[in-house]
Amino acid sequence: MISQIYNTILYQPIFNLLVFFYNIIPGHDLGLAILLITIVLKLVLYPFSVKSIKAQKSLQELQPQINELRKKYKDNPQELTKQTMTLYRQQKVSPFSSCLPLLIQLPIFIAVYQVFRQGLANSQNLNILYPFIKNPGLINTISFGFLELSKSNIILAVLAGLAQFWVSKMLVVKKQPAVSGAKDEDMTAAVNKQMLYFMPLVTVFIGVSLPSGLTFYWLITTLLTGLQQWYVFKKINHQHENIGQKNY
Repeated sequence: MISQIYNTILYQPIFNLLVFFYNIIPGHDLGLAILLITIVLKLVLYPFSVKSIKAQKSLQELQPQINELRKKYKDNPQELTKQTMTLYRQQKVSPFSSCLPLLIQLPIFIAVYQVFRQGLANSQNLNILYPFIKNPGLINTISFGFLELSKSNIILAVLAGLAQFWVSKMLVVKKQPAVSGAKDEDMTAAVNKQMLYFMPLVTVFIGVSLPSGLTFYWLITTLLTGLQQWYVFKKINHQHENIGQKNY
């Protein structure tokens, strides 16, 4: 039952949309079809992504205050939790809101993965096309004249890792001035630094084991996420500057 719902809501629509783009693109380039479907999925998820990015930015800005609470209540974990949640409520920030888009995108990513693993690997899978989608008979997995999207590609995996590094770099919390007797700032900076390099390495490691069509999708998705993140951060900073000027 769950599998049927998943196929009806996610797998089949994504597969049909990919084939639709493949049909209408001159030369039937699968790479361009992946690019178009990635843009469509990002547009669909845009409201959730913006909410997540804003939450990440808010949590980033609250980090110095959270560090102060950790220092003040380091011997009282219960009070630390209480004061931290009070701070979140006062600032109208949810520490979990940034995770929601990731949870939403996970089944979509799994569906895209299955499209490349199963849907494009066997021409018989084209029988799940909607009646109004033309059956191309066979999908050519060679893109841009040289890139085999059905096989892994280390170059795309490295590019995806670099894109992940760029996205993670924007989220790094700047180290605050040292406070006598407090080590939380150093700990936070250390964790941020580990995540900054760990996530790109994981991306490369996973990317080299996936069909390059999926890695290409991952790369484009990460780049679009980075652009969204940069735009929202810039907009928020501009709003803060305007508020500061008015108060001044």
